Amino acid sequence: MPSNQRTCDDCYSSLQKITGPTCCICFRPQESDGICYDCQRWNDDINWQNIIQRNVSVFQYNEGMKNVLASYKFRGDAELVKVFQNDFLNSYKKYFTTYKIDATVPIPLSDERLYERGFNQAKLLADLLPLPQLHVLQRTHHEKQSKKSRQQRITASNVFSLKNSSIISNKKLLLIDDIYTTGSTLRQAAKILLDSGADKIYCLTLIRS
Repeated sequence: MPSNQRTCDDCYSSLQKITGPTCCICFRPQESDGICYDCQRWNDDINWQNIIQRNVSVFQYNEGMKNVLASYKFRGDAELVKVFQNDFLNSYKKYFTTYKIDATVPIPLSDERLYERGFNQAKLLADLLPLPQLHVLQRTHHEKQSKKSRQQRITASNVFSLKNSSIISNKKLLLIDDIYTTGSTLRQAAKILLDSGADKIYCLTLIRS
């Protein structure tokens, strides 16, 4: 196993990188680079138009990723973040260096969830990038997103609040999270940041579900 690869070859080879055409906003794999149906629905709602400039994800959520993610996220194996280091950094370099991003904003966990897990997986991913981090968001404790339906996620009240608005004024920010599912979590966070003075919000996520 190469020194910079933290899992066995069979496990790593089971991960499926996203290649080919994707939605120009959420990175959903599809037959063209146009906007997908889900993102069009978001943009048809005046409250959510142009909240995020674009999301880029590295891997698809297949069975291999499901197994690795379960160990990383739910069984406390924080060291597994190093499995994703090269791919995550390369995606940042490929898609975001021209945007002159000012800082990353890792999606926070609630205090209760952070206590349960012992670490914030989004912050560990942000640590892989050569950008300063702004920990300006705080999160209210709710039921896990994975247990909610798509409609429940989209219509839920905003779970985020801002700790300090002055340091995000006019800044281009890169939200970091482990998985993009419906986009509701990222859009809620982005809306708080934009309403508080940020310039533009981009997103980099490990997985596109």
